[in-house]
Amino acid sequence: MRIVLLGAPGSGKGTQAQRLVERAGIPQISTGDLLRAAVARGTELGRQAREAMDGGRLVEDSLVLGMIRER
Repeated sequence: MRIVLLGAPGSGKGTQAQRLVERAGIPQISTGDLLRAAVARGTELGRQAREAMDGGRLVEDSLVLGMIRER
């Protein structure tokens, strides 16, 4: 099962995700956390993500998916 929670900052995505973790045991994956961790570790995907972010661009889906796969 895959559940995606979308919403503006402060809309409660994290709160709802935590409830799913507690009640259904569904793992939570925060793309923001993945991006920050990859950048901090200096991985190749993190370096590419940092270049995009530093340039004011969105990080490509393929990079985020790569980080999820590495998780």
